[in-house]
Amino acid sequence: MSADPAAAVDLLLPAARGVRVDAPSPPTRTGVPARAGLFLAGVLVLAASVAAGTRIGTADVGWSDLGRALGARLGLGTEPLPPLLDSLVWDLRLPRVLMAALVGASLAVCGTVLQAVTRNALADPYLLGVSSGASAGAVAVAVLPLSGLGAGPLGITGGALVGALLSFGLLLALLRRTGLDSVRIVLTGVVVGQLFTALTSLVLMASADADTTRALTHWLLGSMAPARWDSVVVCAIVTPLGLAAAWLCANALDGLAFGADTAASLGIGVRRTRMLLLVVTAVLTSVAVATVGAIGFVGLIVPHGVRFLAGPLHRVLLPHAALAGAVFLVWTDALARVAFAPREVPVGVITALLGVPLFLLVLRRRGEL
Repeated sequence: MSADPAAAVDLLLPAARGVRVDAPSPPTRTGVPARAGLFLAGVLVLAASVAAGTRIGTADVGWSDLGRALGARLGLGTEPLPPLLDSLVWDLRLPRVLMAALVGASLAVCGTVLQAVTRNALADPYLLGVSSGASAGAVAVAVLPLSGLGAGPLGITGGALVGALLSFGLLLALLRRTGLDSVRIVLTGVVVGQLFTALTSLVLMASADADTTRALTHWLLGSMAPARWDSVVVCAIVTPLGLAAAWLCANALDGLAFGADTAASLGIGVRRTRMLLLVVTAVLTSVAVATVGAIGFVGLIVPHGVRFLAGPLHRVLLPHAALAGAVFLVWTDALARVAFAPREVPVGVITALLGVPLFLLVLRRRGEL
């Protein structure tokens, strides 16, 4: 078929108004200037959020302190801060806030992709069981006496990545005969996730002492506290690459949102495209979980909110979802730091508390509640 998929999708979307599918509703057209203005506003809000998030915490950091710390580190000739305050800003706060932005962007992009690939508006990055696999790998490295592997940050991160890849490999093996049908992906992902969750609990109960169990449970709930510059650099490389790969498949995602048959009629290689997008999603999710633990609901809620503002065309939706996810998790992490100060709440707990009512709202709007 020689038709251009992008042009065909653009023609198909308006004609599909009123057709109820599991994928997001057909778009309302938004002009290019309006979309550009919305994107610029998102960039400015993200920059302001990162700056404000760096100041927020149990220790007071003023705007002038933030400016002096950044100026001194960037060689702008500003007077440096006292060593303790400089370390607080540069070594603890700033990496943490940047990590929150990168992880939020990754999870939001993963959720956007999965909701189109599976044609399931309730899909999120943990649909594939990758986060459960990453958690199991990290716990195994931290608790079991594995030869040649330590329980330090690099060992735990490596174990999480291996666990994520194992869970994704098991998912693909189970789907090898039946194909990548949307319903089968959902059901198989749930099964794989439950399997690795059970393995994590088994390892903790059988091998960990009380202190280790407490520390790992806190990590499994999701926390930005371990973020340091080396992990920020890794995420800063992986996240833009994953977003770029998803954005290059934007037209295919528009077609997949209407089903495999429709996408195939538009000249899209359905199986190859689905496989590529699932791999991208698995990598982004595994890196996020390996770094900061399991954080839910970001990939479920953010795409729906952005779709309402920017429309569901994925070449527009994906970058806006990345910005919104970054802003959302920066402020959620800030709330986690100060809500019960001086005790810090895992950010995954806050996202769940915010995500559950929004999840119920999505169900109600879809007529399923």
